[in-house]
Amino acid sequence: MDTPFSTLIRTASHEQHTEAETSTFMSDLLGGRLGVDAYARYTEQLWFVYRALEDAADSLKGDPVAGAFVQPELMRVDALEGDLAHLRGDGWRSGLTALPATAAYAERVTECARSWPGGYVAHHYTRYLGDLSGGQIIRDKAEKTWGFARKGDGVRFYVFESISNPAAFKRGYRELLDGIAVDDLEKQRIVDECKRAFSLNTAVFRELGDEFPLSAA
Repeated sequence: MDTPFSTLIRTASHEQHTEAETSTFMSDLLGGRLGVDAYARYTEQLWFVYRALEDAADSLKGDPVAGAFVQPELMRVDALEGDLAHLRGDGWRSGLTALPATAAYAERVTECARSWPGGYVAHHYTRYLGDLSGGQIIRDKAEKTWGFARKGDGVRFYVFESISNPAAFKRGYRELLDGIAVDDLEKQRIVDECKRAFSLNTAVFRELGDEFPLSAA
């Protein structure tokens, strides 16, 4: 029996996923060695990436490859903007800047959305399933480290209020991946783009680490 595509994409990108999760910046952030400003700066970078993902969503709703993945309960931009207003104040937009790595990441998402639905799926998968899984660790740490109310302002990005059963939702998402209407060559291209997405994310962490060089190591 062929390996399910959801399993293939997860195992093939494991090395890049681990590299992103264990970056110096993320290790310092989760270890409580960075201040809330570093968390806010990270949240700003997420806004650029999710704007790219969600600005393209309407145009892909009817696409035979990407359309099924465009689900309103996943959308994160409104929650990010609420968090940024809490973290930076009502004028948060005036000081918003993308790191070079973030700009490159968002540009790649936009490029895929415009010309390659399979590539868009790769970025969609790496972001949203990550939010539903490892993202909950970040939420928990943020609440404990900087005193945010549980699932309240400052961490709403990680709270999927419209998804009552995240485990079941993730199973359904993986079933969509397994049933994706592309051939084996295209599946391999999607896997490669998934690896690229993790590498783009790692580059953002690297530049954030340069901005906040506070590692206790």
